[in-house]
Amino acid sequence: MRKTNKSIAGFHLLMILSAVDYKFHSDEERVIREYLEEEFPLPINFDNEIDQIASLKPEEWKPHFEFQAQCFYDDSIEKEREEFKKFAKKLIKANNVVSEEEHDFYSIMKSIWKM
Repeated sequence: MRKTNKSIAGFHLLMILSAVDYKFHSDEERVIREYLEEEFPLPINFDNEIDQIASLKPEEWKPHFEFQAQCFYDDSIEKEREEFKKFAKKLIKANNVVSEEEHDFYSIMKSIWKM
């Protein structure tokens, strides 16, 4: 896997968090769009990133998530991780139900980030 920068890694993390319960809710999409608007004020083509995420099999989600969490960690400061953690928490709570899988992946991210 190629190393990604903080913003792209954050996109991957949110997309996987939205997929791990096998349900994608419009409120989760809203959170992801909010993140993208904040991180990328100018339009950017995410086709390659979406293709990469879509090509992952469910058993590949965890290693990819861990890798992207490490990329984000390597490219960020504590304040940025705290801010992103709010996006991630908002996303997993978007449908008013936090699945076990969402909680597990969220915990993995926090563990990698030593939080």
